[in-house]
Amino acid sequence: MAKQTAPPCTTADPPGGSTLDAGTKPDSAVVRDALGVGIAVGLSGFAFGVTSAGSGLSLLQTCALSLLVFTGASQFALVGALAAGGNPYTAAAGAFFLGVRNAFYGLRLSQLLALPRALRPLAAQWVIDETTAVTLPQPTRRAARIGFTVTGLTLYVLWNLTTLVGAMGAEALGDTDAWGLDAASPAVFLALLAPMLKSTTERVTAGLAVLLALGLLPVLPAGVPVLLSALAAPVVLFLMGRAKRDGTGGTEAEDAGATRAEGGR
Repeated sequence: MAKQTAPPCTTADPPGGSTLDAGTKPDSAVVRDALGVGIAVGLSGFAFGVTSAGSGLSLLQTCALSLLVFTGASQFALVGALAAGGNPYTAAAGAFFLGVRNAFYGLRLSQLLALPRALRPLAAQWVIDETTAVTLPQPTRRAARIGFTVTGLTLYVLWNLTTLVGAMGAEALGDTDAWGLDAASPAVFLALLAPMLKSTTERVTAGLAVLLALGLLPVLPAGVPVLLSALAAPVVLFLMGRAKRDGTGGTEAEDAGATRAEGGR
């Protein structure tokens, strides 16, 4: 997760957002960043459309997945499992498990965005990796809302349009496996994630998560290894906390003794 340059606002921003303090960010900069991510990732919907059509799904089924599911990793996992001859129910279960991570994103974003209750069901459709990556680093609630909205809208429109184009043009490409288009979405996600790994803790957590996912991939259904790789975070935090306690235990004991001694004077 990206480090925030300043704590997100817990109160409403100044009317009109015209006053720029040290911890704020111009709206134009937020829009520029959001459009960059939305356009770059939205165009990869073409890869999904081609892959889905090559896996045997119809044009209607392919477009329905992008319109209703709208989470690239789960969509690729579903069509990939179907292409490999997997059971449709197993493929759907794997895609579901992979999409569960968005629920955890939603818990964080709901506090940060604080949207009106009527808008939350609509906003939930846009809670994905890319909108989360753009929203979390924003220094104010106003910037977070702009980043989330622009990224979500741009990505949703482009993803669905390019899915349609990809599904319609799949036959012209011939053997879709030879193009390696199914790697487009993971590659984009890694490109978004890499700049956020700034501290040693974040790098160690990411590395352990990769090892867990790769180690469990051959023995568990699609999507489950990714979920279990999230265990890397509590493991690293536990080990760091334990090391910190062991390293400062003597100092804490001495401080406590000194405090008691002072209290007895």
